Formats: sequence, structure tokens, C-alpha cells
Amino acid sequence: MAGPLPLHGLPSASALTRPRPAPPSGARFALFAKGFRPFFFLAALSAAALVPLWLLVLAGIVRPASHFDPATWHAHEMIFGFTTAVVAGFLLTAVGNWTQRETATGLLLGSLCALWALGRAAMSTSVLPPGVVAVVDLSFLPALAIVLARPLLAANNRRNFVMLGLLGALFAANAMTHAGALGSAPGWERRGGLVAVDVIVVLMLIIAGRVVPMFTRNATRREEIRSIPALDALAVGSMAALAVADVFTTPPPLVVAALSGAAAAFGAARAVTWGSRHTLRVPLLWILHVGYLWIPIGLALRALGAAAGGVYALMATHALTAGAIGALTLGMMARVSLGHTGRPLEAPRPVAWAFAILTAGAAVRVAAPLAPERYFLALALAGGLWAAAFAVYAVAYAEILVSPRADGRPG
Repeated sequence: MAGPLPLHGLPSASALTRPRPAPPSGARFALFAKGFRPFFFLAALSAAALVPLWLLVLAGIVRPASHFDPATWHAHEMIFGFTTAVVAGFLLTAVGNWTQRETATGLLLGSLCALWALGRAAMSTSVLPPGVVAVVDLSFLPALAIVLARPLLAANNRRNFVMLGLLGALFAANAMTHAGALGSAPGWERRGGLVAVDVIVVLMLIIAGRVVPMFTRNATRREEIRSIPALDALAVGSMAALAVADVFTTPPPLVVAALSGAAAAFGAARAVTWGSRHTLRVPLLWILHVGYLWIPIGLALRALGAAAGGVYALMATHALTAGAIGALTLGMMARVSLGHTGRPLEAPRPVAWAFAILTAGAAVRVAAPLAPERYFLALALAGGLWAAAFAVYAVAYAEILVSPRADGRPG
């Protein structure tokens, strides 16, 4: 089997040093020239807004106008709002590279963004009946899957058909949350959110295994950095088994502990050969390694929670979300946005600081349940750091995302 295909064009050393042609004189506004551009910007804006809004909800100052209860609304919008925007921007760009066929640009891409935004508006207002809200919100992932399926099928790119399956699983998890909120399946709101996080962790395990060692090896020139296919398969397989168990039943605690513990162990073991110690001076690399580290930490905490109870399950959820999803999405957004606009792969200094404050915020959020007397204070600190990190990205990358490629190429 051929080796992993790059997720986006990484410029060679010579490409970074030779003179670049000037961008074409026309089409100066390039926001809809490639999928990552609008969706990463929308994701950053939503991340910077949703968490402070949630803090206001917790403080009793505002209440979302949704038929979801506030906690479920928060979880839903962080997963099916913010995270799916990042997934959309990433896959629309990556599938184009994997297949050498365009996915969505211009009007089609703008329509996908509008569909995502309509879902967010529907979920946060009381204008539409709950059933209509469900239809509007649920429509985005199937539309995205159809757009991605066309080039994958045309190129017969079977290796990446799994991405369509994962989008289908996310759609099913979203449908579970709506069925629960509508009263058709009481209790499914929480289960749908749990399954969605499981599916996203599976996606992160797959993508991280393909790109983190490759990016690190390419940047450090250390040939000993490599993936171990058997450990990759065991990490993904055990996590997928946990997701299936969460879909069909409430598994016994010992089953959850065993599956979570196995996924944590395999996930940690596969990263030993990824060269993390060589990345400390390269923010675009260390943020990916730190983000990945949160996955085995979160799974180990879930195993501990299933075996011993206590606050570990809550800590596990935020290790996987605020930690892994937060750091990996911000790191990939920063890197892809540079690589796909023809710019050197060097994070702007404010974004490097954003990586640090996001990491600190995730640590505070995960540890917050250990100090219940200071819980809201810890949440406010963690939420402020999270929002600031994504706001910095939005400001620092706004011009990059709306401007033509620096090397004059399309995209």
C-alpha cells in the first residue's frame, strides 16, 4: 500500500526561498476560493463567541432561546457547530488534494457556509418550531458528505471513503440529540453528544496518525520518526469499539474502563516514535503533539471514571474536547491556512502565544472539578483563555483567509 498522502501541499525548502510571482490582478477577494478559508474563519468566530456566551448562561445572565436545555445546547453547538466547521474546512481542502479534483468553491462553497450558519441561527432562536429546527440543523452534514463523495467516488479513492462513514456517524449522533430534545427518545441528547465526541476522537486518531509524524519528520529531518501501523490500527479500532458500545447501549462500567484504557494505551504507545521532543522550538509542531497527547489523557480519565467514579468522567470529557479538539483544530487551522495560501510554515508570534494560552486554558478546564469551591472561577479563566486563543487566530489570519495565495496559484 502506498504511504500516507499529504493533507495539503507542503512547500519545499527551495519553494520557500525562491521569489514568488505576484498574485493575479483580478479576484482579490478569495474567501470562497478553497474550503478551509470560510469554514476556518467561521469556526474561529464561533469558538471565540460560544464559550463566553456559555459563561453568561452559567451566571444566569442570558438563556439561549432553544428547545434544548442550556447544557445540551452548549455541548451541541461546540460539537455540531464549531467542530463540524473545522471538519468541513479540513475535509473540503484535503479531499481536493487526495483526489486532485475540486470539492467546492464559489457559490457552492458559500451555500455550504450558509447552510451551516442557518443551523446555528435555528439552534439559538425560538422563531422556528423544534421539528423544523432539527431539519435545518441536520441538513448540513449530508450536504457536506455529498459534496465530498463526488470527487472521492470519481477518483475511486477508497482509502478515504472512511471519511464519508465518519460524517454519516456524526449525522446519526446529531439525530440522536434532536430525537432526545423532541421527546421521541428521552435521554438521547446526552448519548448523542457522547457518541459524537467518540466519532471525532476516531477522526482525530486517523488524521493525527497520518500527518503528525509526517510533518515532524519533514521539519526535523529525523528519519527515525515513523508510524507503527499495528499500533495505529489498534488505537483506532479500540476507540471505534468504544463508540459502537456507546451507540447501542449504556455499556457496563468495566467494559467502558477496558475499552477506554486500551484506546488510551495504544494511543499513547503509537506516539512514542513521533519525535515529540524535537518539536519544542516549532509552535506549529508542538501544538499538534500537545493536542494529540490530550487524547490518551482523556481516555485514561474516562477509564478511571468508569472504574472508580467521581469527577473523572467530567474531566475526561473536557480533556477530549477543550484539550484535544481545541489544540488539534487550532494547530491544523494555523498550519493549513499557511500551507494552502503559499506562505512559509511559520506561525505568527501572536498565534504561537495563542497555542500556549489555549493549552493552559484546557489544563484549567480539565482540573476544575478537583476544586469545586472555585469551580466557576476556573471555568471563567479557562473559557476566557479558550476564546482569546481563537480570537487571536481570527484576527491574525483574517487577511490571509480573504486574500489570494501569495504564490499566485489558484486556491
